[in-house]
Amino acid sequence: MDIGIARTFLEVVKTGSFVGAATNLNLTQTAVSARIRVLEDQLDRPVFIRNKAGARLTPAGEQFLRFATSLVQVWEGARRAVALPPGRDAVVTIGAELSLWSPLLRHWLLWMRRECPEIAVSTQIDTSERLLERVQNGSLDIAVIYAAPRRPGVIAELLFEEKLVLVRSTPVSQPLAEADHIHVDWGEDFAASHHAAFPDLPKAVVSISYGPLALDYLLATGASGYFRKGVVQSYLDEGRLALVPDSPEFSYSAYAVHSSKADPGAMNRVRAGLRAAAAMVA
Repeated sequence: MDIGIARTFLEVVKTGSFVGAATNLNLTQTAVSARIRVLEDQLDRPVFIRNKAGARLTPAGEQFLRFATSLVQVWEGARRAVALPPGRDAVVTIGAELSLWSPLLRHWLLWMRRECPEIAVSTQIDTSERLLERVQNGSLDIAVIYAAPRRPGVIAELLFEEKLVLVRSTPVSQPLAEADHIHVDWGEDFAASHHAAFPDLPKAVVSISYGPLALDYLLATGASGYFRKGVVQSYLDEGRLALVPDSPEFSYSAYAVHSSKADPGAMNRVRAGLRAAAAMVA
């Protein structure tokens, strides 16, 4: 079977429509429809029911779904194995959210270089959603993300637990208005918990999706916001920031996520390195 057909099938499942799959795959809707027709001819069964709402799986499509996922994962594994750099026994692809690269993944890269010189490493930065999709389709061996995913076929291992704490600029004698609060996007779980803790807080004038940028802005302008305690601790020690008394703290944990079908040998070594790196961060 053409792996492109399996990928197209999975994209239609993910988006729920032929139009969405075409957009994500940079194909025409006609090309997507043609690939699905080829698949249905090969299986001698329809795999989607199309209607105005989009596309949903038939019973045959439900059965094929797990095989399509396995096909793509096996192909990606084979492609990486064949393309090994000289002198290397295996290659590991790892992705992480941007804010997790320093220092966690930096420590991990150095650990791999020292402890596993025979393993080549390919690293990428992306959003948690896209990283999880790539773990599921087999194009990524492991992802390091915040918040435990709820997806079938993936294993999430806790690396470390961190707290999000409310800090403000100093001196504390200088009053801050509600408009001086920065909303930092720490994900849906944080947003829900934050709203529950501060139901009357008006919508933030400044919202920033990247923690380091939000911290730079806070230090430059004077404001308040929630940040990872490990990151702001040095500023607290220096007196440049202060904790807001009696403010709630929120859990913000990092996880290593990989497919349940990943090669256990290489994965065990990668996970050992991540645990060592997490211990250094902690």
